[in-house]
Parts: sequence; structure tokens; C-alpha cells
Amino acid sequence: MSKYSTISVPEDIKKVLEEVKGKREWGEFLLNLYVEARRLRGNRAFEELVKILKEDDLNSMIKSSREFRERFTLR
Repeated sequence: MSKYSTISVPEDIKKVLEEVKGKREWGEFLLNLYVEARRLRGNRAFEELVKILKEDDLNSMIKSSREFRERFTLR
């Protein structure tokens, strides 16, 4: 059985979150918020890299990665 904890938040924020949460349990709701936030941050970082890197940079990274995998061995 899981242990439970209390998180103090201002009442106005709790009201907003309860409306969005609906009938889901708090644990499931908060975990979903966290997972979604991480996914969005990852997507945003990827989009920024796409803007920064040129095709030559990407090809060089692919070449380096292949060379590393070909030479990598466990000792």
C-alpha cells in the first residue's frame, strides 16, 4: 500500500487544478502533468537544435556516431 503526502498550495490554484483534474486521482493527474511537461520540454529542445544545426553538422554527428559504435568494445 502506498504512503500518502499532503502538498500545500494556495486555494485559488487548487480550485483551478481540481477543475482540470476532473475525476482522476491526484497522483495520476500530477504524474500526467509532469510527463507532459517533460515531453514538451524535450520537443522544444529538439526544435531549437533543428534551427541551430546545419545539415553539415548533422552529417558530421551521424558519421562520428557510426565510427564510435564501430570501434566501441567492452573490455
